[in-house]
Amino acid sequence: MRAATGHQYELTAATPAGPARATVTEVAAGLRAYSVGGIDLVETFPSEAVPPKAAGIVLVPWPNRIRDGVWVHDGVQRELALTEPALRNASHGLLRFAPYRELDRTAGSVTLGATVFPQTGYPFQLDTEVTYTLAADGLEVTHVLRNVGQADAPVALGAHPYLKIGDVPTGDLVLRVAAGTHIDVDDRLNPVGETPVDGTPFDLRNGQTVRDLDLDDGFGSVAFTNGRTEHSLTAPDGRRVVLWGDENMRYVQVFTPRNFPVSAEGSEPVRGQAVAIEPMTAPANAFNSGAGLRALAPGESWTLRWGIRHEGFGG
Repeated sequence: MRAATGHQYELTAATPAGPARATVTEVAAGLRAYSVGGIDLVETFPSEAVPPKAAGIVLVPWPNRIRDGVWVHDGVQRELALTEPALRNASHGLLRFAPYRELDRTAGSVTLGATVFPQTGYPFQLDTEVTYTLAADGLEVTHVLRNVGQADAPVALGAHPYLKIGDVPTGDLVLRVAAGTHIDVDDRLNPVGETPVDGTPFDLRNGQTVRDLDLDDGFGSVAFTNGRTEHSLTAPDGRRVVLWGDENMRYVQVFTPRNFPVSAEGSEPVRGQAVAIEPMTAPANAFNSGAGLRALAPGESWTLRWGIRHEGFGG
């Protein structure tokens, strides 16, 4: 049976913590699996399945949601397809179900490319690339966006990994989010404001146990150290998995669904809590607010990086 996400790119590398393995998919250039020393560090799913809850996919030319799919550019109203019909939003960009082509490949890395062609609601053309590389201390991801059209193109980018420490129940992990503000939303999960997290349940800077959280929330004012931001999950024994982003990743979305298919027994998936930590260059509805939005001139390129680092494993 052919995989629902197309060709599966299997990456391997030796690391001080043991063998590292990753699976990247042709469709959406998604991260379907990543493990170190036999321990899963992201939620995986069967090859015959569509990525549950957007697991692992690349979000371009916008992450998150655009209210009613409507936005205005240079005085012209644009209308995107409503890909989250229950909430009447355009969600997660235009390449969620698109196949990428192989551009380069080694045992421990792969570079995939896809083009965003002009279409209803987005009359711009972008060449996009994403490179996944297994490193000694984690997985590094590099994106390149290039405007190959004739007009300035508004762009933003995100990714949708679900992190875990596979031999520890996810509810026992402690989540830390290095963000100083919360993106307040309406009942359709579209922004209505941004407020400091101080003194609120959304202050995750010192960590909260995952089982106590019920989030589908965006955060801003992320903290940077030496040009990087870091958010993490920590096990009771001190092992840690870190989602880092470069200076472009100024926002983060955290999603803690309790009905993610975390494993399979027989023909039915076993559902439980999962944690998506989504690095983003812009928050929801950025095409209207302008927050974090980048305008790429014709011929201009933009390079962005994020990754997953493991600490305290093996070695």
